[in-house]
Amino acid sequence: MKFLVDAQLPVKLAQLLRQKGYNTIHTKELPEQNKTPDGEINRLSIEQQRVVITKDLDFVESFILVQRPYKLLLVTTGNIKNQELVAVFDKNIDDLVIYFEHHSYIEIDRNNIIIHL
Repeated sequence: MKFLVDAQLPVKLAQLLRQKGYNTIHTKELPEQNKTPDGEINRLSIEQQRVVITKDLDFVESFILVQRPYKLLLVTTGNIKNQELVAVFDKNIDDLVIYFEHHSYIEIDRNNIIIHL
């Protein structure tokens, strides 16, 4: 599984996913870094078959309307400390990967994983 972590999420999240063995990039690692346009993120996601992890609702609209990005993980934890967010992912990443085998749009909050059909 490959991931692309969007700008409003911490680099520590990308680091955790790498430690777990997943091919992961953060927008900070892209040429335009955290100013990378959504269209470019969508392009990379499709080209490299990466799940976009984001809090940005624009990606939801894009996914519903034109099936871009490749797959989408929407983070709806609200304001949360980076350490807590990383802990949420550490606890749930194995399940998320399994769900992404059959689903393309998933949402995660502090306590739940919501699979959108």
